[in-house]
Amino acid sequence: MGRVALFALIALGGLIAIAVVVFVLVEGLYRAPSESMAPTIDVGDRFAVLKVGSPEVGDVVVHHPPVGAESGREMCGGGTPPAGQMCAKPTAGEAGVTFVKRVVAEGGDKISMRGGKLIRNGKPETTDGPRACDGEPCDFPKTITVPEGHFFMLGDNRGASDDSRFWGPVPEDWVIGRYWFKLG
Repeated sequence: MGRVALFALIALGGLIAIAVVVFVLVEGLYRAPSESMAPTIDVGDRFAVLKVGSPEVGDVVVHHPPVGAESGREMCGGGTPPAGQMCAKPTAGEAGVTFVKRVVAEGGDKISMRGGKLIRNGKPETTDGPRACDGEPCDFPKTITVPEGHFFMLGDNRGASDDSRFWGPVPEDWVIGRYWFKLG
């Protein structure tokens, strides 16, 4: 076998190995249907999602929300929360749609929102990513505790996001994967 043929065979083997790794690790390609994650992900952006590991606070993930979230009816599993409190319990069922949101709290965390800023375990969030949020959907001064095995999700465009504030925390096994990168 000549050098060129050997080089071609090695290159082909490398491409096949890369394809296998991508097939195993990439959950899929998604498209952002709304402005809820702007400026991180804009309307119409396509992005890849990895299906490895459990997400951490700060990760952007694709997940199934609780039943009711997809209809915009803002259903909370514990009934309508008291004024000034975010939804602390999701409905029991998993919706058949997918959402993309940022994980802002995990099981055991105590959270509230004051003046559009998330307070997690007594400390205000420090990230500059979320867009300013003001008005009624951005002030939840009463503290809730995220149930163990759940994540609390918020959109980066807090004023234009339908998220865990209204439909509750998301069980860990409803998380599909982590945002990896934008395509084009």
